[in-house]
Amino acid sequence: MKLFSRKTAAAAMLCMAVLFSAGCGENQEVYEQAGKDLEQGSYEYARSGYEQSAADGIRVMESWRGAGIASLRLGEYEKAAEEFTNALSQEKVPDSFRKDILSYRAVAWMKDGNLENAMLDCQTLAEEFDKDADISFLTGTVALGMDAYDEADREFRAAYEKDPSYEMAIRIYQEYLKRDMEADGTSYLESALDNEPKTAQDYCDRGRVYYYMEDYDKAAQELIEAQSLDEKDADAYLLLGMVYLARHDISNARAMYQQYISLDGSSARGYNGLALCDMEEGDYFAALTDIGSGIKEASTEEMQILLFNEIVVYEKMLDFATARDKAEEYAAMFPDDEEAVKELGFLKSRTGMTGISE
Repeated sequence: MKLFSRKTAAAAMLCMAVLFSAGCGENQEVYEQAGKDLEQGSYEYARSGYEQSAADGIRVMESWRGAGIASLRLGEYEKAAEEFTNALSQEKVPDSFRKDILSYRAVAWMKDGNLENAMLDCQTLAEEFDKDADISFLTGTVALGMDAYDEADREFRAAYEKDPSYEMAIRIYQEYLKRDMEADGTSYLESALDNEPKTAQDYCDRGRVYYYMEDYDKAAQELIEAQSLDEKDADAYLLLGMVYLARHDISNARAMYQQYISLDGSSARGYNGLALCDMEEGDYFAALTDIGSGIKEASTEEMQILLFNEIVVYEKMLDFATARDKAEEYAAMFPDDEEAVKELGFLKSRTGMTGISE
């Protein structure tokens, strides 16, 4: 039997010390790889890695937090809430982490339909931390889900008072829009337009607001002004593409998307725009080509948009069997997309009606 030398023993003790603080060797590599998987959208692998790290005692709080985020992205909300609870149960959770994890858990509860628990987490956040715009916005969103309209209104107003930005106005508008309460949300868009624009970003944001309000002429004016102040503002070209497409001006829309691709480091959204132009013109094979080009460059969020539009293209081609297969793959990747669930139901009924083989 071989014995440790003093040098080997010292190295082993050092490794054990590191293990309890930040991990050692392969164990730390598992944690780091989980972070990379999470960033790249490989949520199953990320969750598995984080769960292994937690079991190995490697950065346990952060590991459970990471596992919870992965489960949230996978649409497994009850499991996500459980993992966030595991993170919060660790000793000496720093305030910044506690606030972050409580916010994530509230979202998980809300998406799981457990609005009472979500509101309890919002109340805890309000009691333990300064109630900033994000906490007020989250509380308002939960209250809206509970049909507590007066409370939602108070919280959204508080959020906007603390952060009277175009972005906050759009976020509030989108929450109301999801519940067919567009008029309530539009008031925030109108309030945001009272801000005096100074920079290219301001004009770009105003263009986005007018786009949501479906005032495409004013949206175009604001975005053209943004371009005049910053010719390399890629977002202005992307939004102008959306505006021209909404006005069925396909030639100008296509030109804007192509310009966006030439300016932007990630061209996935540009190729998605070109695919939408192709679809508008009925050139579905070109749309599939552009979607394929976009997928090569896409982040997880961009991938979701492209894959959904791929389903739509196959449906428009009357290839319902392929559309259904794509929809099933999509539903497995993005289970919380309610629109996709309805689309899949339609495609299943359609393939059954037409007798298309499995």
